[in-house]
Amino acid sequence: MMEQLFTAYLSIGSNKGDKRENLNQAIDCLDHHKQIRVTGVSSFYRTQPQNFEDQDWFVNAALKVETSADPGQLLNILKQVETSLDREGKAFRFGPRIIDLDIIFFQDMVFKTDTLEIPHPRMQERCFVLRPMCDIGGEAIHPVLKKTPRQLLKRIEKQTSQEVILLD
Repeated sequence: MMEQLFTAYLSIGSNKGDKRENLNQAIDCLDHHKQIRVTGVSSFYRTQPQNFEDQDWFVNAALKVETSADPGQLLNILKQVETSLDREGKAFRFGPRIIDLDIIFFQDMVFKTDTLEIPHPRMQERCFVLRPMCDIGGEAIHPVLKKTPRQLLKRIEKQTSQEVILLD
């Protein structure tokens, strides 16, 4: 019997060390995991830090994956990848980090526990999530807001000056 595969969208970012290489290593780790297949990778973007602004700019991207993991298992896999690439971890919330992986969408699921909320609760406020999402999942539907990342990005770009610059 075939195991069920789910589609998920992830946000990935780095602002320490060789940022592009950090993203590439994380993508490689995910794609080599037995429960995950990376099926889409957005362009890479240089992005202004949010929340804690006194730090280096990030490189961000979005990933589309097929996974046999449930949301909790996928979160554990992402945390394992973060730990394997960044032994020290981030010093504080929103602080600098070698790699940061977040689940943005998991199918059309709405899910909330103490450690995980799907869809990501702040995605609609973040150009650094929405801009890359538009590359690979611009027509996906936010299961709560009933809008696409493209629609959400258009709305937020009018209200904010968050810089998101395409890297070549």
